[in-house]
Amino acid sequence: MTVQTSFTQDVAPIFIQGLQAKTIAMLLVFMGLSWWVYGVLYNIYFHPLRGVPGPRIAAISNIPYCVWLLSGRMPYKLLELHDRYGHAVRTAPNEVSFSSAQSWADIYGVRPGHKTFIKGNFYDGGSFAGIGTASIISERKPEAHRNMRDYLSNAFSDRAITKQEATVASLVDRFIQRVGELGSQRESLNMMTRLQSLTFDITGSLSLGASFGALERDKPHPWISISINAMMQGEIIDVLNRFPILLKVVPVVMARKLKTLTEDTKKNEQFAFKAVQSRMARQAESEDFLTRILEDRDPTVVTDRQIAAHASDLVIAGSDTTATVLSALIYYLLLNPTSMSRLTAEIRDGFRKYEDINNLSTAPLQYLRVCLLESMRIYPPVPMSLPRVVPDGGDTVDGIFLPGGTTVYTSPIAASLGKANFRDPMSFNPERWIKRNEGDDLDASQPFSVGVRACIGRNLAWMDMRTTLVKLLWVYDLELAQPIDWQAQSKMHTLWRKPDLMVRVKNRGVEVPSLVNPDIVLAREST
Repeated sequence: MTVQTSFTQDVAPIFIQGLQAKTIAMLLVFMGLSWWVYGVLYNIYFHPLRGVPGPRIAAISNIPYCVWLLSGRMPYKLLELHDRYGHAVRTAPNEVSFSSAQSWADIYGVRPGHKTFIKGNFYDGGSFAGIGTASIISERKPEAHRNMRDYLSNAFSDRAITKQEATVASLVDRFIQRVGELGSQRESLNMMTRLQSLTFDITGSLSLGASFGALERDKPHPWISISINAMMQGEIIDVLNRFPILLKVVPVVMARKLKTLTEDTKKNEQFAFKAVQSRMARQAESEDFLTRILEDRDPTVVTDRQIAAHASDLVIAGSDTTATVLSALIYYLLLNPTSMSRLTAEIRDGFRKYEDINNLSTAPLQYLRVCLLESMRIYPPVPMSLPRVVPDGGDTVDGIFLPGGTTVYTSPIAASLGKANFRDPMSFNPERWIKRNEGDDLDASQPFSVGVRACIGRNLAWMDMRTTLVKLLWVYDLELAQPIDWQAQSKMHTLWRKPDLMVRVKNRGVEVPSLVNPDIVLAREST
């Protein structure tokens, strides 16, 4: 056998196979690049959203959106984009953010002759929803949500809230006492965490029939930090849904981080489920949110786990948002002495005795009301843009036609801090709600959202906020202990991660009476 024959028979096939492998690899790379280039060109020049302004890179890829989201500064990025591009901004290849007052009504409201914009799949990633149990917040189907709202609405009626007022008043009184105790022992106290503890105990008492005892702790109750950390899971799942290939990579690369998030989510679910089981095992001393639900429910339809999902939503969302409004308002009042002086004068001149302060008596306080409205405008309690999906056949938002399947939302921060909607938007100016300025579109601020999925507990929130702030400022003079930039130091992970609010507290020489009902506020360790 010659050398040439040997080469032909033995080496040539291997050489050809190598060439074939390289050719196939190059072909695959070429096809991948071609597909990527096609996607880029399509998204920029041929996509139905090509006419919506926004950063070119956001039209090409979901990467910018995910970076903004995970950074915690998404609300402020959207504000920046809307100030640059206008009321409609394309924030991802198939996603549009809005900032106008009209967009609130078009996306979240009920329009005759228009289909409902249902919630996006973001809501499938949180506590309970991730294990197949939807709640009043996470349920995406309109009919199922309507049924939930029907059986929960009794708990938030004016009649029900009147029944709950004594419980709220007792906890607020204990909060006032604790502020005095801690304020006399320390140079300053963290008013943000104190308010979190108060609202956590209020929602615990009203949702589950017993306080968590958070007010009695020096540190925040563990459920507060666990629930806040659990919310990060929804963001991670949102990112993974945008890049399915990451589902194979991320669990390996970020195993420790994902384990922490999933553990916090499971702990949050366990806290809620055990608390509901504890409530169901005993007779509540007073009527709470679960009283009517447990009496009227069909256990095969409204399961124990679903009740736990509702309770988790009410405790976490209800407590955090109320504490956020009050913390932000105290911060801005301390930065604006004129507004603080006017509000304290209204409060202290309006009540001769501490015992006269209640939900009904605080309702007519006009300057208090506009201060709260301005606080919710300048720092919306829910910073996250609430995604909805345009129905099949397409529809218009703020006069712009969008194809079916497009994800849309109104950015709360961009709407309430946008230069197109408010004059001097970063200025704390409660008077803008009394005398309407030409440059202020007050309807652009919707802290409770609008439509059938608007906040079910808004009346309760108003009662909590009014009575807490009036009692606090009737008794104490407050002073900011250390400078902070509230907006710059805030981050969003579904809800706000707020900076510490260190405040000096001084009793102005009035007595705080004993509790209305001390039994309500006895510390109870959460199960």
